[in-house]
Amino acid sequence: MMKSLCFISWTLLCFCCWTTQAEVFTSIGQMTDLIHTEKELVQSLREYIKAEESKLAEVKSWAKKLDALTRVSTSDPEGYLAHPVNAYKLMKRLNTEWSELESLVLQNPSDGFISNMSIHRQYFPDEEDETGAAKALMRLQDTYQLDSETFSRGKLPGMHSSALLTVDDCYDMGKTAYNDADYYHAVLWMQQSLKQLDSGEEAVVSKADILDYLSYSVYQMGDLPRAIELTRRLVANDAKHQRAGGNLRYFERLLAQQRNELNQDYQPASEEPIQLGTYTRPKDHLPEREIYEALCRGEGLQMNEAKRSRLFCRYHDGKQNPRLLLKPMKEEDEWDSPHIVRYLNVLSDQEIAKIKELSKPRLARATVRDPKTGVLTTANYRVSKSAWLEEEDDPVISRVNQRIEDITGLEVDTAELLQVANYGVGGQYEPHYDFSRRPFDSQLKVDGNRLATFLNYKDEPDAFKRLGTGNRVATFLNYMSDVEAGGATVFPDFGAAIVPRKGTAVFWYNLFKSGEGDYRTRHAACPVLVGSKWVSNKWIHERGQEFRRPCGLREVD
Repeated sequence: MMKSLCFISWTLLCFCCWTTQAEVFTSIGQMTDLIHTEKELVQSLREYIKAEESKLAEVKSWAKKLDALTRVSTSDPEGYLAHPVNAYKLMKRLNTEWSELESLVLQNPSDGFISNMSIHRQYFPDEEDETGAAKALMRLQDTYQLDSETFSRGKLPGMHSSALLTVDDCYDMGKTAYNDADYYHAVLWMQQSLKQLDSGEEAVVSKADILDYLSYSVYQMGDLPRAIELTRRLVANDAKHQRAGGNLRYFERLLAQQRNELNQDYQPASEEPIQLGTYTRPKDHLPEREIYEALCRGEGLQMNEAKRSRLFCRYHDGKQNPRLLLKPMKEEDEWDSPHIVRYLNVLSDQEIAKIKELSKPRLARATVRDPKTGVLTTANYRVSKSAWLEEEDDPVISRVNQRIEDITGLEVDTAELLQVANYGVGGQYEPHYDFSRRPFDSQLKVDGNRLATFLNYKDEPDAFKRLGTGNRVATFLNYMSDVEAGGATVFPDFGAAIVPRKGTAVFWYNLFKSGEGDYRTRHAACPVLVGSKWVSNKWIHERGQEFRRPCGLREVD
């Protein structure tokens, strides 16, 4: 009992550190606490079952003893009661022992389990978390062009074990999409649910329910012939379905009107099964969506032999910095223009472990700055949790900050605090700029590969005015974990993808020497397909760099 109480206290301590609820899915690091919670609940469930079995065994013992007594007593009641001891024991049994049996039956061994559940339930994921996790799977499905069956059978890259989705799981995925008016994904997941049900897999959900959602979602995707065919299957499966008959007549009338207007003959529904690619995914807010997702898959990379020949590796001593002279950093070019470099062995395993330890209790849903109001808010295009660490938190933070200054040659006293981020289920950060942009310039040229810049050139207040340190001149990004699949840092404007490697860091300038923003540095963190991605970054600001990185003579120096 004491062990259970200690565990509960430990779990509560961990969860009380969480700064926000209903966003558990946004951090794999924090989701690991739920694994321990579930283990504790399973143990509590086992104890409840054992107590129930013990209670039932005792009741059975009572029943066996009383059954033997009543067989004797009912055979000759008067003769039985003629013996004074039997008369006494009957009085005693009915007055005392049956009351004890009643108390035993009324005992509720579930009290401990229910109490344990009540303690943990307040920290359980809620409906928002379940919906967020479901949408994360759909995001992964889109980005990495994986069909529903790949997920259903757990056939993910780099995974040797399988985590299967049942008919009911697929149905719930489809329903989540349907409730969000996302009929594209509703079709894919309802079709997978139907496929598994037709193969003989057991399920709670009925075939009629699946066909109901699937047929209407197909109709919403504009495929009337197939919607009619699916609705006819629904009617055949459940002739009394409250909507099927009306929907079928409505769909058939619409199709007849279309054929008359277009003067077309009847075209039967395609016999090809619905799968990834049957319907076109609707466009969304991100103009470079296709380029971004292709880069995440490792497609469309603009690296070629000519460009590769201009990339080098070298030892970097920070312009003879005393701390780097004896142990210079290994520097590798990742891209030539804009110049992006990777430094090897920047963080040790011990430093990474300490940074994770410090940040985990402080992790909160990562925010973005609203470009119109300047207010920090959460957004679906940034799925992660972050924490900010100061030098006073631990000497390791001071050492890391000093190391970044030594490597970059830039002043970090005016930089932002070290930000640590952990990406959750399908964690990502869609294409964005690290620097603050100026209001839209109507004279900006929009030819060539600057079109994406034009389409995303938003009015944005000076996001860093309150800091008094100018704009973000550079980004130093530490990778604190390897990622089994996905999670690359990509630059859609020039087609680069940088794969996370634990202990390394990448560095680039966001601004030209003139202080003008380099719009080519628009970048993204691809969704994590398999694994847990940890990063930390330092955003270095303009103030303090006047003599370390002097202003250039041209706008784009």
